[in-house]
Amino acid sequence: METVTVTDKPKKIHRFQIGLNVVVQIGLLIVLAVMINYLGFEHYRRWDFSRDQKYSLSDKTERILDSLKGKLRVTVFFSPNTPITSDVENLLTEYQYAAKGKIDVEHINPEVNFSRAKELFDKYKVVTDESMLVLDYEGRNKTVKASEMAEVDQSGMAMGESPRVTSFKGEQAITSAIIDLTEGKKNIIGYVLGHKEPPVAEAAPSLLAPEPQPPTSPLSVLKTFIENENIKLQELNLFNVDAIPAEMKTIMIVGPQYDFSDREMLLLRDFWNKQGRILLLLDPSAKTPKLNAFLNDLGVRVNDDRLMAMVRTGIEEVARVRDVIGRFLGDSPITKRLAEARAPFLGGTCSMTLEPQRAQGAGVQIQPLVQAEKGYWGEVDYNSDDPAKLQFDQNRDHGAPLTIAASIEKGGSGDERVRVNSSRMVVASNAFFVQDNALTQEQQALDFISGSINWLMSREQMIGIAPKIPKPLTFTLGETELRNLRWLVLVLVPLVPAIIGSAVWWKRRA
Repeated sequence: METVTVTDKPKKIHRFQIGLNVVVQIGLLIVLAVMINYLGFEHYRRWDFSRDQKYSLSDKTERILDSLKGKLRVTVFFSPNTPITSDVENLLTEYQYAAKGKIDVEHINPEVNFSRAKELFDKYKVVTDESMLVLDYEGRNKTVKASEMAEVDQSGMAMGESPRVTSFKGEQAITSAIIDLTEGKKNIIGYVLGHKEPPVAEAAPSLLAPEPQPPTSPLSVLKTFIENENIKLQELNLFNVDAIPAEMKTIMIVGPQYDFSDREMLLLRDFWNKQGRILLLLDPSAKTPKLNAFLNDLGVRVNDDRLMAMVRTGIEEVARVRDVIGRFLGDSPITKRLAEARAPFLGGTCSMTLEPQRAQGAGVQIQPLVQAEKGYWGEVDYNSDDPAKLQFDQNRDHGAPLTIAASIEKGGSGDERVRVNSSRMVVASNAFFVQDNALTQEQQALDFISGSINWLMSREQMIGIAPKIPKPLTFTLGETELRNLRWLVLVLVPLVPAIIGSAVWWKRRA
């Protein structure tokens, strides 16, 4: 009997369904790509993993950008051969990201876009050919030149080398310009003279000198740093005025070598009682009993001692040091962002005893800002040459905690959110730490003074840490390390390929 095999009928190909499925898949891929791009452009995050945080803006700059109420327009007039062109472009990208749409940047090459450049030059009244930025905010504009943003070493150009950027200060210059534009009129701080304080003005150029003379002021770095925050330092001699000028809401007294007269103290007390603001840096080697009595009335007693510590310099060697390492306390808005940071206070430093219980009746609030590190004591017999006397005596000397800077406020509010008019003062028992030859690259001293001044001027939102200074990565090799490196280069490096070659030869031979 013959068997007949019945085969299944072939399935019909549904081309429409296949095509529809492909179209849907392509559509989903397009939607997914659009969503990823949208999230990437609108909700992206950036991280800076560089060693010295070169591409990160300072905390202060970010808060200033957050406070912008209008649109800031930045026009970049940079030629491609300017050494800092790429640095400025990268920096402005960080500003745009931090400002969240509040900054528009237009790049113009004056050598190519001549007509557009001429139009804006006429608008902003630019009269220089130097590469620069023009910042425009609410009808006000300010120019930032390339020379203000960097220090360039051109000594190698005679040998055919390109200019070398030794220091890039773009963020300081741009942020300073933004502050000028947003605040408008410069704030004035009176710098008190007449008691042999360090001069703050630069020396006039001498026609007889063969080369430009450096500024004679030992506070040139501090002066530049302060003036970059839309502040003008104006000399003030209390002998020549009947009252501290009304436009000076804040005054600075830095290291007076002689005491104030009765008339000057009367002006100072009157200024304080009328909600004045004072930054007072004392030199402990100077005798200023009237100034000290003024502070004593406010609950701050300046002790007649010198801070010292015993430091181990070898296995069995110990040295006595008088330079103080200060630790910033984070309980005040002045030092909140410097909390637990350390800074050197070179030269002589004395301790201060805070007695808030005595000042509370006058409505005065006292807060320590900086204390000496552990290991220091306040030596009362500091002028002695006898090493036996220069030892800590708990019955005579002052022990920890040793306060070397404090804030005083009269009539203020304990709640930081409530702003009331008050008298404010920051006092420190060291006046040398702000001088040019005492400042360090870490800049904690400048940050502290900046925070103090901004607190005194009720600009708490501008208190922050200054941008970090880039540091080169260096290696220091001693005699032992050099000897090990020599053996590594002469023996180990040639030995490794020799062993590998011998192993390959032995394997092939076998």
